[in-house]
Amino acid sequence: MTPLEIERQFLNLSPCDRAAMVQSLIKTLSIGGKGITKTNGVCGGEACIAGTRIAVWLLIEAQQLGITEAQLLQDYPHITAADLVNAWAYADAYPEEIAVAIHANNEVA
Repeated sequence: MTPLEIERQFLNLSPCDRAAMVQSLIKTLSIGGKGITKTNGVCGGEACIAGTRIAVWLLIEAQQLGITEAQLLQDYPHITAADLVNAWAYADAYPEEIAVAIHANNEVA
């Protein structure tokens, strides 16, 4: 199978399946992403970069406000580009969850 054939098949997957494939590729390439976790009592149980208190919705909102990946990596030096890939994939798979979390945070602020 050629890379082009793989890409065509990948684009036909659901967002959730694409997120799973991205996570699998990251593990295979040993990029070192920590993954996404939800832990009761940590950031209100919201999806976070594993081992951190950095919520996925926070990264998505920052991106929506025009903050670049390079700036995010500079602002959060303990996360990696692979962590951002995981966050973007998670947000693609669960857009409603992320939108609700962003809205809830903006209501509090």
